Amino acid sequence: MATLFHHDSDAFYNEMFEGPDQPRPHYLHLFEVLSGISREEFEHKRRLADATFLTQGITFAVYGDEQRTEKVFPFDLVPRIIPDFEWMRIEAGLRQRIRALNLFLGDVYGDQRMIRDGKIPAELVLGAAGYRPEVRGFRPPRDIWIHVSGIDLVRNSDGQYYVLEDNVRVPSGVSYVLEARMVLKRVFPQVFQKSRVRPVDQYTQQLLDTLRYVSPRHHDQPTVVVWTPGVYNSAYHEHTFLALQMGVELVEGQDLVVENDRVYMRTTHGLKQVDVIYRRIDDDFIDPRTFRADSVLGVPGMAQAAFKGNVALCNAIGTGVADDKAVYTYVPDMVRYYLGEEPILPNVPTHRCYEDADRQYVVEHLDQLVVKAVGASGGYGMLVGPHATEAERAEFRLRILDNPRNYVAQPTLGLSVLPTWHDGTFYGRHIDLRPYILCGRDITMTAGGLTRVALRPGSLVVNSSQGGGSKDTWVQFGEEESVDA
Repeated sequence: MATLFHHDSDAFYNEMFEGPDQPRPHYLHLFEVLSGISREEFEHKRRLADATFLTQGITFAVYGDEQRTEKVFPFDLVPRIIPDFEWMRIEAGLRQRIRALNLFLGDVYGDQRMIRDGKIPAELVLGAAGYRPEVRGFRPPRDIWIHVSGIDLVRNSDGQYYVLEDNVRVPSGVSYVLEARMVLKRVFPQVFQKSRVRPVDQYTQQLLDTLRYVSPRHHDQPTVVVWTPGVYNSAYHEHTFLALQMGVELVEGQDLVVENDRVYMRTTHGLKQVDVIYRRIDDDFIDPRTFRADSVLGVPGMAQAAFKGNVALCNAIGTGVADDKAVYTYVPDMVRYYLGEEPILPNVPTHRCYEDADRQYVVEHLDQLVVKAVGASGGYGMLVGPHATEAERAEFRLRILDNPRNYVAQPTLGLSVLPTWHDGTFYGRHIDLRPYILCGRDITMTAGGLTRVALRPGSLVVNSSQGGGSKDTWVQFGEEESVDA
């Protein structure tokens, strides 16, 4: 089967290979297994995996699809493997980053020291779409703003990891991490033990522990719920999966009511007070009294109940200011300012279009850059300059000049590649990585994360809504550690 590996240009870092048919040490066993499987047998395993995803309802919806079609999440059977020494650096860097971001949010809605000291422009922060002036003076339970985060990482052609963006509002995708692991263990049961793969199945218990830790009422069994916008949300499957795995109720806005600044859940036995809400709904729709008056998803009085300290919303209202892609450019400065440390994981070099010199450079080099709207996600509001038409670049040039605060630009990175099955051959496809971090009593990370893959040849866009897929992510135990995959 080794002949089925199509070897790519040396322009990109290949996660599996050091050279043609020369696997890196941590991929050696997997390579040997794949080399001993026929094309027909591998294709059978791929169909088995797809069927498992379908029967288990592991699907997603694409916004804008008029048919509201639920699609099986595209999944490739070749896992990404991260050796323990690499993971240790990733873990340390992301712990550091979350500590700094939590301190930044407390500062933004508190004394605003970083702004006053001239370390970040006031207009940048206070003008961000995710900034919520209603939150000024609020302190969430235990001063934790970001309980659940998914930080996107990429490995460039130099072999180094970079932070591509922060996702600290309502990050999604972790259910695919857990379900992909279950599927791959069935498809390749013989590979796991020898590959020394760290388990991921403890995530939902760690999530529940994190949520319980921030309960305003300190007792052994606080009432925790998962709040979903409903069945038409693209991540509804994940909402139901996490609620089921944690053993808590899945609720919609109509299931909740606020009385005397306390939140209650309607049950067959009457109202039951809710202590912690893992909300999978954006700030704008939480409370029609405080935010969007036309929200039919929200609960009147919900924001006030949170501000009074009677319920913990996870993540806290207002965290979206840290998701702004222009604010992201200052996270290394936050690490230095709040922690007095140098960042362990660097940002991708980013041009701030609101700055005159950067804007001029960007509009003159659109054919070389990736341009992103600061508040967009899911691969939307984005221009990949080298792959765009001249008309598309001209349109974005006008957008940038009309509203420079709304855009940042980054160099077109040579994202690392990993063999991916396509038409009977393994081709290199570009990938990124979204590890998931929980912040409660401690900052914990599931060993692995969501490896997203751009399935289209040459594409750098890995989002499922834009034709991307996923891979399982294996973090190896160190040689001295025991194995329990």
